[in-house]
Amino acid sequence: MKIGELAKRSGLSAHTIRYYERIGLLPYADRDSSSQRDYDASILIWIEFLGRLRTTGMPIRDMLRYAALRERGAGTEAERREMLERHRDRVRAHLAELEASLLVLDSKIAGYAGPDQRMKDYDATPPVRRRKPVGARTARAR
Repeated sequence: MKIGELAKRSGLSAHTIRYYERIGLLPYADRDSSSQRDYDASILIWIEFLGRLRTTGMPIRDMLRYAALRERGAGTEAERREMLERHRDRVRAHLAELEASLLVLDSKIAGYAGPDQRMKDYDATPPVRRRKPVGARTARAR
């Protein structure tokens, strides 16, 4: 497939495809008789995977390292797995941060709701009240 079709099918621009090829994220394409790039359809799977890595925030230097290991072949599976596991841990930590931030946003948005809406929300899910631990001291007046 020509670069235009690959761009259309992958969602990347032709410029990005050429850039990825130049820096080593994509293997160099075969050339046809008129010296135009001719890609095999299987490259779409690799491009989709690169997109997932990019979406999850993997730095391009790590993507390049992974691509180089992939290119070296069978003896690099353990190192590739370790890279992906480390990245997965970073993604999970980032997700936890995003979830905490989302809770803050939700509570801030709820604060802007009118008093009737706040009472309706409160009545639907009243807060859980915690008991004092046994032996807890009560505050004394001074």
